[in-house]
Amino acid sequence: MHVPTKAPTPAGSGDDTVTEAILLVGGKGTRLRPLTARTPKPMVPAAGVPFLTHQLARARAAGVEHIVLATSYLAGVFEPYFGDGSSLGLSLEYVTERDPLGTGGAIRNVASRLDSGPEEPVLIFNGDILTGLDIRALVRTHASSGADVSLHLTRVEDPRAYGLVPTDENGRVTAFLEKPQTPEEIVTDQINAGAYVFRRSVIDSIPAGRPVSVERETFPGLLAAGAHLQGMVDSTYWLDLGTPQAFVRGSADLVLGRAPSPAVPGQCGERLILPTATVAPDAKITGGTVIGRAALIGDGARVAGSTILDGAVVEPGAVITDSLIGAGARVGARAVLSDVVVGDGAVVGADNELRQGVRVWCDAVLPAGAVRFSSDA
Repeated sequence: MHVPTKAPTPAGSGDDTVTEAILLVGGKGTRLRPLTARTPKPMVPAAGVPFLTHQLARARAAGVEHIVLATSYLAGVFEPYFGDGSSLGLSLEYVTERDPLGTGGAIRNVASRLDSGPEEPVLIFNGDILTGLDIRALVRTHASSGADVSLHLTRVEDPRAYGLVPTDENGRVTAFLEKPQTPEEIVTDQINAGAYVFRRSVIDSIPAGRPVSVERETFPGLLAAGAHLQGMVDSTYWLDLGTPQAFVRGSADLVLGRAPSPAVPGQCGERLILPTATVAPDAKITGGTVIGRAALIGDGARVAGSTILDGAVVEPGAVITDSLIGAGARVGARAVLSDVVVGDGAVVGADNELRQGVRVWCDAVLPAGAVRFSSDA
């Protein structure tokens, strides 16, 4: 890959200003189905608002003014909700891919909408990562190191499911290693955390009009060409929301205040009950649970660490733990759900017992007592 010539960065430069960003929100979110059967992943509600709202609000708090959303799957839902971005203090633009272009291709596809000059920084982040990243610190690192690209890295206990990004003593990236298969291949616990600062001219050097993976092609190609890729390890809160279990956990962590966001519509605590929801006086709502608008929680129900979306009904005596109940869905009396996703409009009849990652599809109907993991005694 050709690396554009750059002007030298003055030693000690520490500017933390970045005004433009690209947000990658085109994925189909297949691992999240049925949550994403009718809704693109970034628009699934977390802590009472579409997850994308939290990312936009954190970018704005870091000084970003203009964001281009790279959309693809169910692209038509973003602009009607967020409009021009003025309600968030942002200027938003939307670019839709006709054919999937991968992460690098999506970045290149929206480059014409950027206003930044060749040497200016552009923030890029994925639409499925919940993080407490200090965005300004990443931009300062980019400026002071004179890097072509700076990457947010985080440390994980088990890096086997991720690509590893080792760095030298100065934080400069030395390699990109695909998912390690043996203990000998695990040379670091640092992984790519999905947020970057690019020098604008590097974005323009990505091939246009074809699929490109920034992780598998752009970054290794830049490194091979002698570009400066800088890593910044920030091990504050970080969660990949790619699975239903992770998404439910992320929403609960936002409500509990474990994950930072200026967009949570209420005070952090054990529960977030949105306007027009009805909760029976003796129902117990804990663990960062969200009760959506016009939802109904019946007498004696217990809901912990879960998300109950708008218009859903939880009948008396039901027990729901670490689960997501879709919009307009119904959970019958005395049903027990743990680590379960119920799609929009589905019905789980009374006395069912669902556990261990069960997914009930949108509009499906489970008759009363149809599924159990234990005796009905």
